[in-house]
Amino acid sequence: MAGNSLPDKAPGEYVPFGRRPYYLPDPLPPAHDLEFDADFQQLLQDAIYQLGRLEGIGDETEANPLLYTTMVRREAVESVVLEGADIDIEDVFRSQELADSGTTRKDVQEALNYERTITEGSTRLSEGDQITLGLLQNLHELLMADVRGHCEYPGEFRTKPINLPAASSFQEPFVPPAPDQIPELMTNLIEYCNTTSEFHDLVQLGLVHYQFETIHPFEDGNGRLGRILITLQLIQNGYLTQPYLYPSAYFNRNKIEYADRMRTVSETGAWEPWLEFFVKGIRSQAAEAVTRTNDLRSLRREYERTYGHEKTAADRLAMRLFKQPYLTTNDVAELLDVTAQTARNAIQELEAQDVLTETTGKERYQEFKAVDIFDILDQPLE
Repeated sequence: MAGNSLPDKAPGEYVPFGRRPYYLPDPLPPAHDLEFDADFQQLLQDAIYQLGRLEGIGDETEANPLLYTTMVRREAVESVVLEGADIDIEDVFRSQELADSGTTRKDVQEALNYERTITEGSTRLSEGDQITLGLLQNLHELLMADVRGHCEYPGEFRTKPINLPAASSFQEPFVPPAPDQIPELMTNLIEYCNTTSEFHDLVQLGLVHYQFETIHPFEDGNGRLGRILITLQLIQNGYLTQPYLYPSAYFNRNKIEYADRMRTVSETGAWEPWLEFFVKGIRSQAAEAVTRTNDLRSLRREYERTYGHEKTAADRLAMRLFKQPYLTTNDVAELLDVTAQTARNAIQELEAQDVLTETTGKERYQEFKAVDIFDILDQPLE
């Protein structure tokens, strides 16, 4: 549809520019009325209920730090996979060993950066900061650290036009706004983020996410930062206190629809189907995080019954897997403050019980993962 005039309800226009026109979105909020039926209102209530359940796991994450770490890392992995990375959550838990050997892969580095960035953003908000242009630029710089092959100037708005691949072969590439439009568009976006909207908070989140992705203000990393912004808004609006939600998993499962729904908003003004898709994602991922948390809680209680007396080094190691589910013999020796031989004996005992398994296939420099824990972390829930 690029190059053609758009219907009146479209929240923007195509502007002639070089070989392809760029899309210039209107400022938020939408100029046309949005119509939400009873089913959508129920969807909003369901999503808020699931977010409340998710926020309620806070005490559990303090007692069991793995729960918090898992949720943040799952979001980090899913977000970079959505951008084309080839990693899984096990790779990120391995990252300390990889980093120590100086062989951290670019994909893993991107996930580690995502984890640090979302943690930094949530910490800043908990300390009283608001979502600002400066905060987003600082977070973008952190997000792109040590992966600068894709972004020449981290933290700075792009100075060149970019083309985004179309979700369908029948569409032309999408060209976000020209660089000189970005400062004004982003200023409006941040103002809207910090304004009490006429719409439900989750509707406002969906509007902001669409607008950010449409503007695509940075040379690279826009998708990742846009998904971080979802969680930051939930924290700023009081729905979460920590980044427990991992929305990228939903967008990953539905990546074609994710891109197509936003493109359809741009060209037809079909806000309602996009917002329904978006809120379903919030509801789905909040419920999934609670389910995974409950499964880990149940596993921990099972381990407490079996190993909680901690009579042996193997017992102590089993209970500490909930803090460090991926480790080496040296890690175990340090974790338990025992000799290397005692550490090896503890590992072998838990291997015999199928609690640990070796992952490298090597005779030396072996690495071990907690089988039951990673079964829960990796299990598909949809």
